[in-house]
Amino acid sequence: MAGSDMTQTNATTDQLALLSLKSQIISDPFHFLDESWSPATSVCHWVGVTCGSHHQRVKSLNLSNMDLTGRIPRDFGNLTFLVSLYLESNNFHGNMPQKMAHLRRLKFLDLSFNNFSGEVPSWYGF
Repeated sequence: MAGSDMTQTNATTDQLALLSLKSQIISDPFHFLDESWSPATSVCHWVGVTCGSHHQRVKSLNLSNMDLTGRIPRDFGNLTFLVSLYLESNNFHGNMPQKMAHLRRLKFLDLSFNNFSGEVPSWYGF
């Protein structure tokens, strides 16, 4: 597969993972995601998303204090270039997907002030 095709595939993987997250948001009272997260725009221009300058993959997601309500979908683990994830002070609930163990580059994680349930996943200690 040619380099540009691979970049497109990887960017599409990130876009699909983030659109899956958006589909699990049942309340976005300030319309942060409704107005910004569109397939017509590169994910690198979406609210809360920062991409790497070289590979244009999602490296940071900051949705803190947006009053979002929803769940984290399984495909969230496909954001394999993610280094930092900030979801604090929202209303996320349910269990953390086991597939998040695929986020091997993740160094910074803040999930405080949400309503997650279940046990702390084993991948959390990596």
